[in-house]
Amino acid sequence: MTCKEAIDVLADYIESSLTSELAEELERHLLDCAPCRAYLRTYQKTREITGRVGRAPMPEEMRERLRQFLLDRLRAPGGSPEGRESGPA
Repeated sequence: MTCKEAIDVLADYIESSLTSELAEELERHLLDCAPCRAYLRTYQKTREITGRVGRAPMPEEMRERLRQFLLDRLRAPGGSPEGRESGPA
């Protein structure tokens, strides 16, 4: 396995969605390739950090404004997000 091939399958490896044969091949490559191990650690850390950022709570004022906006759009003639019927005019 080349480094490019290893990098191409890292996301599937982290999600445990590789075949056992491919996972074993990647793991053998990682044993002998310090740069790919470093890349894997960086990739895992990036996913961890971005996962935490994505869970930031929405401020209550923004939640209420969004709720009101959506309700207004649903009440508009036609009930579509654009406030009009969908389809050809």
